[in-house]
Amino acid sequence: MNQGRFPRRVSPDGRRRLINGFVGTVADMTNRSVSGRREPPRFRTLSLSRKEQIGPRLIRVTLAGDELDGFEIKQPAASVRLLFPSRGSSELVLPEWNGNEFLFADGSRPIIRTFTPRAMTSDGLDIEMVVHKGGAASAWAKTAMPGSRAALSGPGRGYTIDEHATGYLLIGDETAVPAISQLLEHIPSAIPVEIHLEVASGFGRLELPTRARADVAWHALAAGDVRGTAMLAALRDTALTDTTSLWCAGEAAAMHGIRTYLFGEAGLARSRATVRGYWKARD
Repeated sequence: MNQGRFPRRVSPDGRRRLINGFVGTVADMTNRSVSGRREPPRFRTLSLSRKEQIGPRLIRVTLAGDELDGFEIKQPAASVRLLFPSRGSSELVLPEWNGNEFLFADGSRPIIRTFTPRAMTSDGLDIEMVVHKGGAASAWAKTAMPGSRAALSGPGRGYTIDEHATGYLLIGDETAVPAISQLLEHIPSAIPVEIHLEVASGFGRLELPTRARADVAWHALAAGDVRGTAMLAALRDTALTDTTSLWCAGEAAAMHGIRTYLFGEAGLARSRATVRGYWKARD
């Protein structure tokens, strides 16, 4: 699922920076004496082999190709970077790593977005993308045809399951559905799981993996509601204990509000919760 553009942080020079789809802070991007960051995994050039509309706003794409050999997802809720052709072009050009970010030869930035890979199958790698107006990845997902090219870098870190938890609470918006599906498949069956998913409308409900001891609630945002409203309300109605593990992901501002509640008002230990900002709203 699209983890999109991560929230930007302010660097010491007072300007906001987003580095290659992941949050990063640099003192001055024009100062090349800045110590370099670790280079991400190489890009693997792949082709679209299949595309399927699986929800009102969700498209599953399958990427395949010889360069996918050796790619392995070892943990649930991991991340990958996807590189797309520049706007107005179908040609895929690989950028160069300059020590801090990927750039083209002319200094321009490529279109790179972060996603949760859903599954690796014999047909290739399945990735589910939430489509929305104006998104570069959305535009590619909607218009790409079999054979259209994209490049993959990753996987990034995933999530380590706490097998000693007495219960799991999984909360997210539509972009978190692939990760939550994976977590459902990996959490030991003896551990009860409570899931709350916030969707743009009641038509956004999707099929999740079948699992014993799992309670799933879907929350459609009402007209005018701020993103995260339903997720925060669900949290407030849930009893949190010191042995409950929580995983939550969604829009960055919504996740900020959830962190404030969890670690402030609710007094939850930070070690019990993973809260990730997957994307940043522009409106």
